[in-house]
Amino acid sequence: MRSATPLALLLALSAASLSTHAAPQAILVTNEAGQPMAQAAVSVQVKGTRAPAPSGATANMAQKGRAFQPTLLVVQTGTPVLFPNFDTVRHHVYSFSPTKKFEIKLYAGTPAAPVVFDKAGTATLGCNIHDQMLGYIHVVDTPYFGVTGSDGQVSLDLPAGEHRVQIWWPALGEANPGIEQTLKAGGGQAIMLRVKS
Repeated sequence: MRSATPLALLLALSAASLSTHAAPQAILVTNEAGQPMAQAAVSVQVKGTRAPAPSGATANMAQKGRAFQPTLLVVQTGTPVLFPNFDTVRHHVYSFSPTKKFEIKLYAGTPAAPVVFDKAGTATLGCNIHDQMLGYIHVVDTPYFGVTGSDGQVSLDLPAGEHRVQIWWPALGEANPGIEQTLKAGGGQAIMLRVKS
């Protein structure tokens, strides 16, 4: 039996790398009536990808105008999140959610130590001083994630193929992991996902 030629090996490796190459994929999330769903967390599970965030990953959940900005932040499991306060008043940020319980007592500026979100799920945030402040950190076990804009769309760099997608939005509540569907990436057209809201 003859061994493969160097050219054959090179072609095989090239084909393998092309099959796992990620490309921008537009995803549109709508409700049952076909209306776009803004502020929905979209995460896609791709076989063979790491669940925890890479070393050096960080994210910010700011406070500005006595509100959390963004209202919904999506991060990969293991991501340290900083809570910079851009207001002229102090905030007291907390979460009692099972996904991540923590408390940052009255502070201004940016706390020195970030909060590491090391478990998938959703943490609901509040402020002990300003009851109207409400925010969410949705933690996912995949590097493929984003939040839909006002048009219900998000663009993710996905490898071609069939994957599982999970969609979560605040009205579902933190105990609900989200709605799961199958999507097929790589067709060159936007993928529309309709969910029951």
